[in-house]
Formats: sequence, C-alpha cells, structure tokens
Amino acid sequence: MAIEVLKPGLATSVQDAGRPGYYHLGIPLSGALDQQSLVLANLLVGNDEGAAVIESTLLGPELQFDAPALVAVTGADAKIKLNGNEMPRNESFTVQAGDKLSFDFMKLGARMCIAVAGGIDVPVVLGSRSTYGLGAFGGFNGRKLLAGDKLPVGTPSANARAGRTVDAALLPVLEKEVALRVLPGIYFHRLQEVSVHSFFADTWTVGSEADRIGYRYKHGTPLKFQERTPPFGAGDDPSNIVDAGYPYGSIQVPGGREPIILHRDAVSGGGYAMVGTVISADMDLIAQMQPNHKARFVEVDMAQALEARAERRRRLDRLRAALAA
Repeated sequence: MAIEVLKPGLATSVQDAGRPGYYHLGIPLSGALDQQSLVLANLLVGNDEGAAVIESTLLGPELQFDAPALVAVTGADAKIKLNGNEMPRNESFTVQAGDKLSFDFMKLGARMCIAVAGGIDVPVVLGSRSTYGLGAFGGFNGRKLLAGDKLPVGTPSANARAGRTVDAALLPVLEKEVALRVLPGIYFHRLQEVSVHSFFADTWTVGSEADRIGYRYKHGTPLKFQERTPPFGAGDDPSNIVDAGYPYGSIQVPGGREPIILHRDAVSGGGYAMVGTVISADMDLIAQMQPNHKARFVEVDMAQALEARAERRRRLDRLRAALAA
C-alpha cells in the first residue's frame, strides 16, 4: 500500500529513531525531534518503536490512503480529521482505502508523529530511514514531503490492532513554558560572572528561527564574554573559538546575543563557544516548543544529568510495559 500526500503541511518529513554513529563524518543524528512521541506512536500501531513515521511541524499534512491501514498520531495537540470527522490522539484507529486524513493547526506543541502499522518503507541509508535535509539524503528523496509524493508502507505486525491507547499519566506533558536543564560546557568559564547569573535567571523566548537544525532564543540579557586575545584560527568576536565539535543539544551564543540550541539536524562542528549542553532527557521538550514559547535554563551537574537520563528510561519502560499487551 501507499499513502499519497495531498497537502504537505508546513514542514513534513519521514523520520525514525535516528542515525547515530556518523557524527565524526559530519553526519548528525537526524530522526524524530520528539523521540518519546515517536516511540508512543509506533507502539500504538504495533510497530518496532524506532520505525519510520511521518513527522509534521505546526500544521500537519493532508494524506490519502490507497488501502486499509492502522494509524496513530502523537505529539502536539491538534484536531485529527478522517474524512472530516474528528479522531482521537494517542490512540490507534483504522482507515479505509480512499480515506483522507487531515489536521488543524497545532494548538499546543509543535510536532506530531503520524505512525502507520508496518512503518513508512523508504530506503535505509546509513542504518536509518530518517530524512537529513541539509545532506539531501534519507527519508523520501532526501527532502521534505511535497504534494503528490506517494509513501510506501511496510507489512503490519501481528500485534497491530485498533483501539490501543495508554493511560494519560504516561503521556508527555505539553506546556508553553518549560525548564531546560543545562550542563555547563567547556567554554562556560569564558562568560563574565554577570552573564553566568543572567543566563540562568532570565526567561528566554523561542524565536521564529526554530527548526530541526536548532532553536534560537530571544529577549534575554545579552551575554558578555571575558576579554581575551583571539587565538590563532579563531574569529575576532569574543564568542568565537578555534573550530570544535558540537555535541547534540549544545548551546552557542553568536555575538553573545541569542542562545541557539542545536538539535538533531545540526552541523557537527564550528567556531562558536558552547556555553553548555541541554541534557538528553530534556531535548524532547524543545521539539514541542512553538515560537514565542518560554524557557528557563536550569544548571545541573553530571550526576543530576545522569539521573534524569535514567528516569527518562524508566518512563519509557513503563510506557513499553503498558503497551505490550
């Protein structure tokens, strides 16, 4: 079977659990920005939890099915319509040949995962079906989806059934203001003391420049760096460094003005100081932030970051257990 894209929405692509292991070659993780929503969507339709789904941003696509299928939609809060009739979020439901699935604008949250039993069966590239737009490979022809695209679907598992849902206590919480835990980075010491305080004290606002590559935050106090003589190979701006690798979730502040958190499609290195890194347990929160949503940065140490990662794994284990039946 195949799914035809009638309308692509604002930014829709094929994503799975990602493409780890190639950062040293300049190829980032890619994959669904909200990994918990990816896992939930796939488990609801009986897929392997890392199977390829359709990820949409702010406004979902309009899709038409050429054969019966089982579908689940997770992530952002938006009305889901099957032939104009509202359907449930976070629950598997059936569609028939010729049915059209469409979505309203997302009221809360920024990304949805649309899973189909059998998974989106595009070619595997470097171990993943995820789209890497900057590299123009993976996913469907290495790009965002366009009207007229026809997505192949794999064979559903024996575990696929309609009406599968999960207790609300296990669902991700969507909020307009979040706390993002940050582990100070190797260049954090280059901030002046006044900026160390303001970075964590201010409330920052998501800018319109927020996508799979990175999220820009505005309306905080500009950061001041310690005076220094630029080393050979670095630029003259105090925020410049000799080129270094960028961790997933790292925070750079070009010119000291607006922090940018690098996400799953970001380049793997460059010449800006990384003042910190958002811990892995909080990266899904960023994926669901719309422009003008608010964030506070909260300083943590390595022990706290590791405990947060362990707690996230425990939450996912509870989700898996609840959907195993």
